[in-house]
Amino acid sequence: MKENDHLVIRDLEINDTAHLVKWLSDPRVLEYYEGRDNPFDKEKVKEAFYGPRGDEVRCIIEYDGKAIGYVQYYPIEEEEREKYGYPVEIVYGMDQFIGEVEYWNKGIGTSVVSKVVKYLLDVMGAEKVVMDPQVRNERALRCYEKCGFKKVKLLPRIEWHEGVYEDCWLIEASKNESVEV
Repeated sequence: MKENDHLVIRDLEINDTAHLVKWLSDPRVLEYYEGRDNPFDKEKVKEAFYGPRGDEVRCIIEYDGKAIGYVQYYPIEEEEREKYGYPVEIVYGMDQFIGEVEYWNKGIGTSVVSKVVKYLLDVMGAEKVVMDPQVRNERALRCYEKCGFKKVKLLPRIEWHEGVYEDCWLIEASKNESVEV
């Protein structure tokens, strides 16, 4: 996927291990992704990001040729769809982070999310794209709302993060509600 001359989303490669270790050992990134009490070393990255995980597609976000973040997307399995009220639809989930903090608050995350959502809806045939960000992650929620996501359901105390269960929002985007950014 290519957004413009600056932004490229490409498949994760083994050479990206060092980027993931750097990002996932930075407390500023871990505050919202995995937890500051859960830093990653090389072995943990290899286990979490390079092992088999079904139909999950793992990608690196590049900006001006520099790896700056990570995005993954995957079809939501039937059992989980039914649990959250999506019994017959084609639903994809996605997760992402900008690991190079100097690239935060520049609209890059909004461009990435918009691009991946458009791809999932237009190319992969998704009827909905869902995520479950923590309620306290206001910056991410603003980004997702700019990309057409709507809050569907509060998921109380669902994600173990830094020693407590955090509330998350189930949010969704669909073809007729997504926004081009």
